[in-house]
Amino acid sequence: MASSTPARHARRVLLGLLIVTAVLFGINAVGVYGFQKSSWTPELALDLQGGTQIILSAQTEDGADPSQEQLDQAAAIIRQRVDASGVAEADITTEGGSNIVVQMPGAVDQETRDRINASAKLEFRAVLLATAPSNSVIGEDGKSTPYPTPAETLNATPTAEPTDGSDPSWVTEKRQAELLAYDCSAEHDSNAPTDEPLIACDQDGTAKYLLGPMELDGTVIDDATAGRDQTSGAWTVNLELDGHGTEVFGEISQRLNANRLAGLSPRDQFAFVLDGTVISAPIMQAAILNGKPSISGTFDQETSKALADQLRYGALPLSFNVESSDTISATLGSQQLQIGLIAGLIGLGLVAVYSLLSYRALGWVIIASIGVMGVLTYIIVCILAWRMGLRLSLASVAGLIVSIGFTADSFIVYFERIRDELRDGKAITAAVEDGWGRAKRTIYISKSINVLAAVVLYILADATVKGFAFTLGLTTLIDVFIFVIFTHPVMQLLVRTRFFGGGHRLSGLDPEALGAVYRGRSQYREAQIGSSGRVARNRGARGEAEKRQTIAERKRAEALATHGSKDAGKDSDA
Repeated sequence: MASSTPARHARRVLLGLLIVTAVLFGINAVGVYGFQKSSWTPELALDLQGGTQIILSAQTEDGADPSQEQLDQAAAIIRQRVDASGVAEADITTEGGSNIVVQMPGAVDQETRDRINASAKLEFRAVLLATAPSNSVIGEDGKSTPYPTPAETLNATPTAEPTDGSDPSWVTEKRQAELLAYDCSAEHDSNAPTDEPLIACDQDGTAKYLLGPMELDGTVIDDATAGRDQTSGAWTVNLELDGHGTEVFGEISQRLNANRLAGLSPRDQFAFVLDGTVISAPIMQAAILNGKPSISGTFDQETSKALADQLRYGALPLSFNVESSDTISATLGSQQLQIGLIAGLIGLGLVAVYSLLSYRALGWVIIASIGVMGVLTYIIVCILAWRMGLRLSLASVAGLIVSIGFTADSFIVYFERIRDELRDGKAITAAVEDGWGRAKRTIYISKSINVLAAVVLYILADATVKGFAFTLGLTTLIDVFIFVIFTHPVMQLLVRTRFFGGGHRLSGLDPEALGAVYRGRSQYREAQIGSSGRVARNRGARGEAEKRQTIAERKRAEALATHGSKDAGKDSDA
């Protein structure tokens, strides 16, 4: 009864693998037929699929070349715009000190082109209504008044023509309804009129705002830095405004601070809007007349620096001219892909030939394992293309090809461990279980190093290499999964068949062919007299065993043989 337990366990594990595979195919089917956003073929990146390349030439208002810092921030803003449009695997780089190169796979519509070409737009607008409280303040330290509930914020009633940016007369029933129905996840036009109210969301899409007309733009910011408050030690963002900004912001701060003292939340908030998204909406805590406001809240070093960069370069004094807009052909990439696939097939064929020559019928287990891994990798890549925007580049394909060799290594380690157990004279079923116990530790360690290397490479490498690192790490994890849930259970079932369990000479588990001629650690079983073929096999097995015997074991065997001959001599003398 106990002997059948591993077989039952193996069948359950293989059934679990079948269920996992079916679930993965079901998930992708939902994406294909339900949401119509997935596909049964992996998405290709720019170098394989072709796409669009737009080269933008940046110039400052005075005609001088922009600094590298300005170019980098402009490229970051353009990347945010491209990501917001749903284009994955876009490559955005700076070039030549004044150019920004945007490469996107596939065809690009005119709306996306316009979004890329537009200059960054940072606006200062007063908050009229909000659906969430602010977690930051601007100005002097102090406690803000209690924040009203969303229902209370929507009770403002227009009484006259608006007089300023935070006048409640801007709030109409229509705008209230539009605010409540506003979908932060949908695409919206970021080029709203500056003299009209604007509905916008924060960067996380968790808060919605009805904002008054623009009262200042980002050009009034001379500098924005992140630092620690000398009193509290908290991270803050410190602004410096130019002369015009100081004057206008002073008037705005007095108005909003008066609203705060009167308990008119959220009309005591001032929103910084970048490309139609609210990046911060702090509560005004004081009248700030020196042009040096400070934003504090739940910041750490990273978030405070990010906000400072957005405010500092959110309205870059740059204009972009389209130097060229070309369609990149995928012909070269297709040729390289074909060459890569051919190389992969050759590698797969060599692995199959080596496996069959070295392990006889056992080699088919390696081939089947690689086949199952290929199926799982393919469907997972399709799902990731749908859910994460993964696109296969030439580097990604190279990572998949390299994984074939890494996968074969796992099986070779396992099979050699099994053979070692057979050479020690164990039964085949016991050799499979003991070999598994010894092999899996080695494989887990080696695969952990592979995954760690892939993670480090993905973090530190250039964008062109990240695809290689990602697919290498992904296939390494799948390799371990297949090793545990397919290869070992299959071996547990095969060794209970007559062909493999009986040690057929073509099975790859023939004990005599492997040198399993030990009686102990230092004694050999004598070759039995029989047919010439039988004697030849025993001699070959004995030679194999002699090669694997350690020096210490040989000395011990020689000592036993010497003592044995002396004892025999004494007996004869007697």
